[in-house]
Amino acid sequence: MSTARIDKTVVSGVFSLDGQDFDVDNNVWLVGDDSEVLVIDAPHDAAPILEAVGGRTVKAIVLTHGHNDHITAAVALREATGAPIWFNPADRMLWDVVHPDAAPDHELAEGTRFEIAGTTLTALHTPGHSPGSTCLHAPDLNTVFTGDTLFCGGPGATGRSYSDKPTILESIRARLLTLHGDTVVKTGHGDDTTVAAETDNIH
Repeated sequence: MSTARIDKTVVSGVFSLDGQDFDVDNNVWLVGDDSEVLVIDAPHDAAPILEAVGGRTVKAIVLTHGHNDHITAAVALREATGAPIWFNPADRMLWDVVHPDAAPDHELAEGTRFEIAGTTLTALHTPGHSPGSTCLHAPDLNTVFTGDTLFCGGPGATGRSYSDKPTILESIRARLLTLHGDTVVKTGHGDDTTVAAETDNIH
């Protein structure tokens, strides 16, 4: 019996890449129940994430990719909660810029499974926005957490270092648009969408 629910908190800060800075609002997704929770992405500042956790046991900190605006608070969040950090090693060069003196705990890879509050999330490797970009599919919750791979309105950005448009389009077509059309897409920035709604936005 699943008791899992999805909570969201938004943390604002700066995204930095290729010598440019951008003010951004990042979604943090918390999947769990009243006692335990899994945290998806750790942007900017651990304090508002800990507030959203609210004293629950954090089972894992899962990072969708290595851009600084998704990982800056990961080490502080680990220190505060004792939870391990899961991270796709294909983005390690991005991690090392932000956290040169710390390392993730576990490798996030295609098929990695997380059990939380009676539900299962499975990792889908979806390179393109970055080499290690990874989504999490929670079929019981009819949800896929896409990080910056798929947004309301289309694919994530591919104009900067380590990103590639043909690769992200292939990832989306092969791994995300093959999910059931009414699957809710919960993204790294901005509003929710559905797989069906985005099918027309992938060209």
